[in-house]
Parts: sequence; structure tokens; C-alpha cells
Amino acid sequence: MLDTLSDRLQSALADVRSRGSLTEEDVTKAMRAIRLALLEADVNFQVVKRFTAAVRERALGQQVLDSLNPGQQVVKVVSEELTTLMGGAGRDLVFAKGSPTVILMAGLQGSGKTTACGKLARHLREEHGMDVGIAACDVYRPAAVDQLVKVGAQAGATVYEQGTGRDPVDIAEWALGQAKADRRDALIVDTAGRLHVDDELMGELARVKKRTKPHNVLLVVDAMTGQDAVNVAERFSGDIGFDGVILSKLDGDARGGAALSVKAVTGKPILYASTGEKLADFERFHPDRMAQRILGMGDVMTLVEKAERQMDEKQAAELERKIRKQQFGFDDFLDQMEQLRKMGPLTSLLKMIPGLAGQQLSQLNIDDRELDRVQAIITSMTPEERANPALLNGSRRRRIALGSGTSVQAVNQLVKQFGQMQKMMRQLSQGKMPSLQQMAGGR
Repeated sequence: MLDTLSDRLQSALADVRSRGSLTEEDVTKAMRAIRLALLEADVNFQVVKRFTAAVRERALGQQVLDSLNPGQQVVKVVSEELTTLMGGAGRDLVFAKGSPTVILMAGLQGSGKTTACGKLARHLREEHGMDVGIAACDVYRPAAVDQLVKVGAQAGATVYEQGTGRDPVDIAEWALGQAKADRRDALIVDTAGRLHVDDELMGELARVKKRTKPHNVLLVVDAMTGQDAVNVAERFSGDIGFDGVILSKLDGDARGGAALSVKAVTGKPILYASTGEKLADFERFHPDRMAQRILGMGDVMTLVEKAERQMDEKQAAELERKIRKQQFGFDDFLDQMEQLRKMGPLTSLLKMIPGLAGQQLSQLNIDDRELDRVQAIITSMTPEERANPALLNGSRRRRIALGSGTSVQAVNQLVKQFGQMQKMMRQLSQGKMPSLQQMAGGR
């Protein structure tokens, strides 16, 4: 997510971070590198100009230059200005009381709008416990209604559709009536897109908006299109008006221009970000957390939230009991691994750990397929072997290697690392901190 921009900004600040004192020339050099990184990320030129000017002014202030660690203070200033640039505090939707919350979705064709409808529906159901309906009002794109029906079913939402033969404005009004009758908590209206912004598109959106009176109008913009996405947002803002942005495809080769420019250009905040292909790869956009991720400072809050969604309190208590009583076995390890995998790719999770990003992360050989091999090895063991690894003699290990399609060496390595992990857990349960060598060996 914004890897190229992140690498360039971290590189631009690397020299500043390491200095015990700073001169105006040091700051000027860093600002030049930051300006180039932002322009290459397709950030709006005027936005870049204002941003670097604000950072430079604060970085040359006495509070920074006279501090004990001016380099870190400059990084802090850049983080705060990035946060401000992307909207400051994170925001959420406006929810109606006593009637369905109507959310009108707009965007160009190919921006990922229909998928965003499903992701938002799932988010509202999972995070807010809402019963969600979706109105299928894209009657022009081939198979758009069928796609929405499929996505809606996966998201656990009810799709209101009348095929492609009716006026989309009438379908939207009908769907709202159905949602009210069915006592839905929210109705997401999926509208048609075009290959470009035109008067016909804007006119239809205006009519749908007038009929449904939405509480929220969200614009879906493709993060991979860079500055073009901001131009589209600016046009929609002027012609129709919208309340917030959903950034789609932020996991792709996104240069970052849209994320850093859209709020400054349109004045409208980014509310959500789509960070993967799965419906669960969708999260609220927090400007402060995104700024920290970009600068390699991690994102502990999002990591904790992901863990909390996967970890049940009773399971956590039972896991703690097993660790304290030294009863943690391969079955427990497998359960923990499955919960970890549900949180997302390992690389994405590691990027949320402060200090483990950029060059450090690139030096780690991370392969999610390794988890598949570990799972194959463990599931090739008998229940008795998983509960008591001491039973794993040479012949048993050869059998497990054959059954899992791996090698005896791979089985030996897993058993060795599991033993080291159990030793670390015993130390932690006794209030002792394992050494770095032990933590590396039990990874």
C-alpha cells in the first residue's frame, strides 16, 4: 500500500533521522527530496508546494533545531503535516435515526464501485450490526446487476433489483420503499458509471439523489489512477456534491497522488480504503495511521483492531491458561496460525509493527506459502503427536514428511522452532524476557 511513495519518503528522511544536529542546508536538501518524491507519486503540484513550505517553516523553527533530537522532530513534523494533508482525524458516515440510512455511491466505470458496495455492506453488517440492502441501479453495464447480486450475497446483504429494463431513478425510489418496508438499517444505492464524466451521468445522479435524499453521497475513486482520480473528484464535487471518498485498489501499484491530494483539492475526506480483493479487505481511513505507515512508523492501532476482530475473549483466556500450564501444543499453534492468516498477508501485518518497514522489511524473506507448508506438516501428524511432540522419532518424522509433501529437514526445523517457542512461552509466563537470539530462533 503506497510502497513506492513510502520508500521514497523514508529515503528522503534517512539522512535527517541520523543527524544529531541540523542546519538550514540539511532541511533544504530533505525538502527537495520530499518534493520530488511527492511529485513522482502524482500528487497535485500546488498541494506539494504548500506541503513542503509548511514542513520547511516548522522544521526551521527553534523548537525543532534546538531539540535534543532534531532529526526525529523533523520526521514528526512531516508525519503531522501528512496527517493534516489527508484530512486530520478519521471520520465516519452519518447514520439516520428511525429510517434506513441511505448511501448513494457514485464513480466512473472501472473504479471498483460495485465491489465497494459489497465491501461497505459487509463493513456495516460486521462493524455496526446493521441489516443492509443494496439497490441495483446500474442498468447499462453488461452483467452489472448479476455481479451486484453475487457480491451482495457474499456480503450478507439483500439486493433490490428489477433487471435492466426500468429507469434507474425509478429503481432507486422503489428500492428505498422496499428497504423501509423491510425495516432495513441501511440502503446502499449502486449507480451507473461512465468511462468519463459527462452531462448525462451527472444528470442521472442528480435525479437519483433528489428521489432518494441520501444521508451520505460517497465517491469511489481508483487510487491507481493518481492525479486523474483527483480531477474526477473535483468535477463531481462541483457538479453533484459528495460527502466523502472511498479509495479503491489501494493495494495495487498506487502511487499515492489520490490519497494525498483529494482532501486538499476537494475539501472532502477519505472515509474508507479498499486494501485487497476480498470483501474483508476494507477499512476506515485514518489519516494519522496512514501517515505513520507511509513513514515506516507502523500502525499499532489497526494491528490491534485486526487482532481483536479475530480473537475471542474466551479463546484468549483458554490460550493463556494453556501457556501457563505448559499445555500449548501443535493444535493450538495451528489455531493461532489460522487466526493470523485471517488478519491479512504477513507482509501487510509486519508493516504495521513500528520500525519494521522499508529496508528492514525488504531484508526479510517472507513467503505466505510457508504457512501452507507448516499447516501441511502439522495436519499430517496424529492427534497424539500434535499434543506431545516428544513422540516424534525418526520414523514418525519420515512418515509426516511423506504425507505433507515436504522433507524430513523441514519437519525437523518446525519441531525445533516449536520447541524454542514453547521455551519462550514458559519464560514469559514466569515473567522473564527472552533474548533476541531466542526470539529469532523461534520465529
